[in-house]
Amino acid sequence: MMEGTAGVSGHRRADESLLDNPGALAEQDPGGMLRFTASAGAQVRESAALAAEANLSLLADEGRPRAVVIAGIGTAGRTGDVLATVAGPRCPVPVIPHRSAGVPGWVGAADVVIAVSASGRSPEALGAAEAAHRRGARLVAVGAPDSQLQSVAERARAPFIPVPRRAPARASLWALTVPVLLAARTLGLVKVNEADLAETAARLDADADRCRPTAESFVNPAKSLALGLAGSIPIVWGSSPLATVAARRFGDTLSANARYPVVTGALGEAGRGRVGLLDGVFGGLAEGKRDIFADPDEAAVDGTRLRLVLLRDGGLNAEDDTDEPLAVEERRADAVQTLAERRGVRCDVVTAEGGSALERLASLMAVPDFASVYLALAHGLDPMAVPAITEMKELANQ
Repeated sequence: MMEGTAGVSGHRRADESLLDNPGALAEQDPGGMLRFTASAGAQVRESAALAAEANLSLLADEGRPRAVVIAGIGTAGRTGDVLATVAGPRCPVPVIPHRSAGVPGWVGAADVVIAVSASGRSPEALGAAEAAHRRGARLVAVGAPDSQLQSVAERARAPFIPVPRRAPARASLWALTVPVLLAARTLGLVKVNEADLAETAARLDADADRCRPTAESFVNPAKSLALGLAGSIPIVWGSSPLATVAARRFGDTLSANARYPVVTGALGEAGRGRVGLLDGVFGGLAEGKRDIFADPDEAAVDGTRLRLVLLRDGGLNAEDDTDEPLAVEERRADAVQTLAERRGVRCDVVTAEGGSALERLASLMAVPDFASVYLALAHGLDPMAVPAITEMKELANQ
């Protein structure tokens, strides 16, 4: 075995039969990533209850802030993206995700910093919390109980929302996101009510049931999506700002769970250049030479091809005149599907459902989250164990 590949296992070709064998899936997933992914609805409920017990009213005493900074890295950092998109373009103050240590230089007493860390010990969240305290900014901390982050919050006499560490950070998005949203609600920045949270949790539960391991591939949308992506270079584009957050989340989980390289982003930005990927050596140039009668295994060896995943919102923005008009988003999404079809590039579409922005976001994230785990399992990879992460930490800390 080559140096640096200790613990690396799996096979390059996806094994479709494995996905319809619940026993084999359980054996391949000893850490329970599928189970953790299925807990998303429960995470919403638990975190909402924990946030209700925290003394968030302290935040409202000083009125509306000048700006809100959400400090965290990885999945914790995505909570800021979720807040920004749920708050929408009419949010009365800037909402700024911040993914490096400390806080922006302009942050001061007029601002609020929300520091988020699943472990409660990430340098980015700890540095931001300490900096917010020094500068007199209002602080909210979200993370594991009895952690360093809780200690910083207590020293600053700031609200702390404990999120028990029940799953890996990347499977804890909803546990971390709900407290951030409820802190922002206390500040008057978002309209997220209890019905929205309940409907979002119910949507996540329903999708977890549709994507359960015992549901066969032809009726399981996550297994179908995983098999469609197998052996490809995925391109995931969102048709709206909300769908783009879901697209970037799918990129996170495909990379971390299935170890696939992914291109993600907003469909509007893609139309200014990246849509050209459909013409390239992994797109139209490869597809134009595909032999429809060739053996699929031989075709796989012939070259890697693009697979487009389009997350379509179909939005609730008709009354938000500062948003891009819904009709423009829809026409653009139709156009890219037509472009892909003309070039022979396969395209999967996930369409948002639900009555609130939060529920629609959940409907765009749930199936892709499961698909990333199934894709890992089909390749014989343990989605929980990522040797390169451990190895990088060891090398960086030498």
